[in-house]
Amino acid sequence: MSAPKSEPRGALSALAGMVGFSALAGLLVTVMVTPALAITGMTANNTIGIFDSLPEFIEIGQQPERNTIVANSNAGQQVIATIYDQNREEVTYEQISPHAVNATVAGEDRRFFEHGGVDIASVVRAAVTNFTSSQVESGASTLSMQLVKNIYVQLALEKDTPEEVKKAYEEATATSFDRKLKEMKLAIGLEKTYSKKEILTAYLNIAFFGDNTYGIESAAQRYYSVPAKDLNPAQAASLIAIVQYPNLRGLDKEENFAANKDRRDTILGNMRVEGMLTSAEYQDALNTPVDASTLVPSLPRNGCIAAWDYAKFFCDYVVKNVKNLTALGADESERLANWKRGGYTIRTTLDMDLQQNAQEQTWRMAPNDATALQLGSATSSVEVGTGRILMMTENKLFNDSLEGGGPTNTAVNFNTDREYGGSSGFQPGSTYKVFTLINWLENGHGLNEVVDGSIRQVNQAAFTDTCEDGGGWAGPYKFKNDSGESGSWTVARATAQSVNSAFISMALKLDLCSIRRTAESLGVHRADGTHLQTNPSSVLGTNEIAPLTMAASYAGIANAGVYCEPVAIDSVISPTGDELPGQQQECRQALDPEVANTAAFAMAAVMRGGTGTASNPNDGIPIIGKTGTTDSSNQTWIVTATKKVATAVWVGNIVGSYPIRNFRAAGTSGGLLRHAIMKPTMAAANAKYGGGAFDPPANRLLVGAGATVPDVTGSSLESAKALLVNLGFRFADGGAVDSALEVGKVVSTSPGGGSRVSIGQTVTVYTSNGSMTSVPDAVSGNPSFSDARKILADAGFENVAESCVVLDPAEVPDKGDKVVSSSPAPGATAKRTDTVTLGVGKASC
Repeated sequence: MSAPKSEPRGALSALAGMVGFSALAGLLVTVMVTPALAITGMTANNTIGIFDSLPEFIEIGQQPERNTIVANSNAGQQVIATIYDQNREEVTYEQISPHAVNATVAGEDRRFFEHGGVDIASVVRAAVTNFTSSQVESGASTLSMQLVKNIYVQLALEKDTPEEVKKAYEEATATSFDRKLKEMKLAIGLEKTYSKKEILTAYLNIAFFGDNTYGIESAAQRYYSVPAKDLNPAQAASLIAIVQYPNLRGLDKEENFAANKDRRDTILGNMRVEGMLTSAEYQDALNTPVDASTLVPSLPRNGCIAAWDYAKFFCDYVVKNVKNLTALGADESERLANWKRGGYTIRTTLDMDLQQNAQEQTWRMAPNDATALQLGSATSSVEVGTGRILMMTENKLFNDSLEGGGPTNTAVNFNTDREYGGSSGFQPGSTYKVFTLINWLENGHGLNEVVDGSIRQVNQAAFTDTCEDGGGWAGPYKFKNDSGESGSWTVARATAQSVNSAFISMALKLDLCSIRRTAESLGVHRADGTHLQTNPSSVLGTNEIAPLTMAASYAGIANAGVYCEPVAIDSVISPTGDELPGQQQECRQALDPEVANTAAFAMAAVMRGGTGTASNPNDGIPIIGKTGTTDSSNQTWIVTATKKVATAVWVGNIVGSYPIRNFRAAGTSGGLLRHAIMKPTMAAANAKYGGGAFDPPANRLLVGAGATVPDVTGSSLESAKALLVNLGFRFADGGAVDSALEVGKVVSTSPGGGSRVSIGQTVTVYTSNGSMTSVPDAVSGNPSFSDARKILADAGFENVAESCVVLDPAEVPDKGDKVVSSSPAPGATAKRTDTVTLGVGKASC
């Protein structure tokens, strides 16, 4: 194979350097614009002045090319998507096959290495044609002149509006004397500024090869699936055959194959004449057909719709965050313009190994083709302490094309806010209760305080709400407990079992606006961008929130109260290879560490015997979490966190209302689908990232600011009431109950004596009706049945029954036919109307 020719500086370039452009202009004007002089009467001196006034320098600069998005895996960083306006990947001279260099020179400018930007011989030939036709039919364009033209075409394509693009493109491609003169002068300027290699490389990087494919590297990949450095003579010549007439010779259309081959063979012939190919190389290339048998096309993979199958929604989220990347420019407009120009590599936070596993779990357990409802599911994971997004899955398939893709596809990212994916979020249910729990602790209350967990109706006016956009709540508020729980509950136990009424009782002692501020401190916001609502039902999770938001907030709790905004981009590689910062990690101390650690202590019980147990991988890694189920199980959630990774899983209705618990998938009840996704997802995260022990709770926040219920057993109702009210409790008369105490004496309270209860909590007092008494001893001494019955009768127990008790043979002589047992036992408390069964000893029954 012959090497490219050397790079002597052309005589024309040398002449220009010695005597300036004006001397050269006389020749160019004479041969190029003679027709114009004849028609207009303009003098040559005038045209020379025009030539002198033209710009003489144009910068090659960076051309628009592909942006690349990469993610992390055990095998290193991998490309997950390419995004571009123009499919171009710039390469160096050394990365281009010598055959492609030779084909370009042989096909487009055979004296490229001899002239200085303008080929005088070609100009003279062109002048004859132009004189005959009295117009510019031939411009004798060199590669340098073509590069100038392509630069202007490219600048035209980058204009802001279609109208501006059209006007600039027409100017860049107009068949006119002044454009040709400008191209000539600028081509000479290029030759003075850049080397032949630089000009040739720039030409091959900017040239259009049809089908939105720009540059020799992208063309080689597009049509032959090889890098430009590996092109053989036939391939190289076929690609260069495209550049003058892409619509007629482009290899993307079968009807162009014949025209491409004709031009290719001409180029190959020129290469042979110039000594660029041996006879064998020439014949082999000439015998290579231009058809489907020799093409190895790689269809363009542009945009997130063509990204890695497991991360298309994450790709879309990254692209929508480009406007925030300060590395790309000072403001949003500049960033988007630079992104459009391309050449950037975005290094993301995504963990491909965890992502693939989580996405497979999502597809398996939440089918995207369910017909009973519009089923949706999403999983988001963030790294604790950094906010780096490690996973982002969805059950639907990503499709942002105009055609859509049917019910199994969507362009809406369920994980993110509306601004970054189109979703308006979903009600998080009881996963939102943790913010009431935290606010409870922030106000000095404790986990061991007892609150009212009974099902009841409360007046909304009883809630405090100091928010300017809240308050004014009125009317009855009815709520229920998912499993019908009632009675008094410690806050810790109520959290583990997710008792709605207990959290309503807590909220009644707090400020709904303060609960909102607590949530906001942990980055919680509505997905539609509006303020969190503070109506009483918001305590139970009625604000629409994105899964990514919930995962990040729980990460803040796990991180001893330090919240980090979620980020998707670690760093950026510029088109020039410089490493630039990605999204800035913004972390802040959102909660008092003692409050966060105590909340985590309560949330650990959720995952260890509470409502989240089914999601716990039980691999020894400490984990906290909270479940959530909205009314009629329309939406279901589980949000968890270790000391390393926090994850939110949502399964629910995209639109409408359908009880998820009535649905089944993969043999699993709908209410458990969230757990079936979370458990293997967290197991994989734990296996890779590990975990660690959470700091212990603060003792002061276990006890809290409440008071201990006194033991008033045996006192009168009035004295018990006076004591309780004096201590700050509310009093309720629970009525009389069966008891052996004197009628009217206090039998018990709820909460019981010794319980730590919030000030203002209602204590219900129960008194004795005197119906109970102690069962007398009718067994000692083993009396006869009749004597024992009399003992009971004397104590008021008239209902006595006999039962047979088989004795050991040795005991029969002493205890035979005598009472040996009593039920209830002697000393037990019972009603006098209760039956007492006496056991009589027998040798056999």
